[in-house]
Amino acid sequence: MRMYDLIMKKRNGGMHTEEEIKYIVSNFTNGSIPDYQMSAWLMCVYYKGMNNEETVWLTKAMANSGDMLDLSKINGVKVDKHSTGGVGDKTTFIVAPILASLGVPIAKMSGRGLGHTGGTIDKLESIEGFNVAIPEEEFINNVNKNKLALVSQTGNLAPADKKIYALRDVTATVDSLPLIASSIMSKKLAAGADVIVLDVKCGSGAFMKNEEDAKKLAQIMVDIGNMAGKKTYGIITDMNEPLGCKVGNSLEVEEAIDVLKLKDLSDEGYNNLPKGIKRLLEVSLTLASYMLMGAGKAKDFQTAKGQCEEAITSGKALDKFATFVENQGGNKSMILEEGKLPKASIVKPVAFSSDGYISACETSEVGMANLILGGGRATKESVIDLSVGIDIRKHIGDYVSSKEPFAYIYGNDEKSVEEAEKRLLGAYTISKEKVEASKIIKYIIE
Repeated sequence: MRMYDLIMKKRNGGMHTEEEIKYIVSNFTNGSIPDYQMSAWLMCVYYKGMNNEETVWLTKAMANSGDMLDLSKINGVKVDKHSTGGVGDKTTFIVAPILASLGVPIAKMSGRGLGHTGGTIDKLESIEGFNVAIPEEEFINNVNKNKLALVSQTGNLAPADKKIYALRDVTATVDSLPLIASSIMSKKLAAGADVIVLDVKCGSGAFMKNEEDAKKLAQIMVDIGNMAGKKTYGIITDMNEPLGCKVGNSLEVEEAIDVLKLKDLSDEGYNNLPKGIKRLLEVSLTLASYMLMGAGKAKDFQTAKGQCEEAITSGKALDKFATFVENQGGNKSMILEEGKLPKASIVKPVAFSSDGYISACETSEVGMANLILGGGRATKESVIDLSVGIDIRKHIGDYVSSKEPFAYIYGNDEKSVEEAEKRLLGAYTISKEKVEASKIIKYIIE
């Protein structure tokens, strides 16, 4: 078998066999296939595409290229969720303790943030003492005992994906649906869960800017999961503005805790919540409900949603989150007591120069404002300031006044606060006419 022939085959629109794809992935990973040939093949895939079978074979080959997490020692149906990235997305901290409190084991590996998107692991490190790198045996024991453990992805999880993505990044082949889908799903298959719920973001703060492209990506990933023997769901959610109100590591943990502390989710109680919290809650409950259904703990969505709401209002999910933090070395008083999480020294109110309605948000720019404050990574080597961020009080469709702050910036440096303020204000469009915000749940692939 020669890489030259395989490049030509895909260039001419041919379909690879499973053995051919295994050959490409394994030999590129071990260095036998040079970058220039792999680059040529990736460009052929970009233009000619791959069918579902090829995409599944590529995903499996990348998943099998390194460590495969063995969750067989964990009792019950293991469920995982994955978000394609966004700004202010802290749903893991709400969804995971809900499911664990309902008896569903959550053994999750998460990543760090890069650029304007936040990372679950970075956010957890804003909790004093929390250990994101516990040994595998302790990880398994924690899940069996408490139903929840969450650790950083191992360095050898799907190493083929890391090598291939680095090449895609410099050869303009990132935005290929089969390559995106196989990259995401290879890590999910390697992580060992039985059920996968995918939160595919679309909008100004997401990789997929429109709903149709997000649906296509979600469908491919759902097909990959199901063909690989995993029960898989795809939820298309809106990222045309940040999710929730708070952006920034400790601020997002704080907001997730606020949701877990809610006591009234009746229609009246829900209607009294801030708009940002409503949107965050709706996404969290939808993801949690499908995870619960996938685990066989609920027969339909409404039943599942009711169980998830009760897990919050009873306080069981909050208790589970506090125990999870304690089990991984964290200070659980930071979860149960107000004001213990890191806070920046400067709090700057931000107002628009004119009155009107918020009609649009360039969400990635909000993420960039947080990065300027030090809350994100410009490079992999960047050191994050876990205490900084933004608290957004007004959302798309809301009326804003020049006399009233629409947001507060938390920072530790006057210059970066000033620069972040300009970036934040530039992210929003104000109009005289009121507009309606996009539906937060756009589409579901079951």
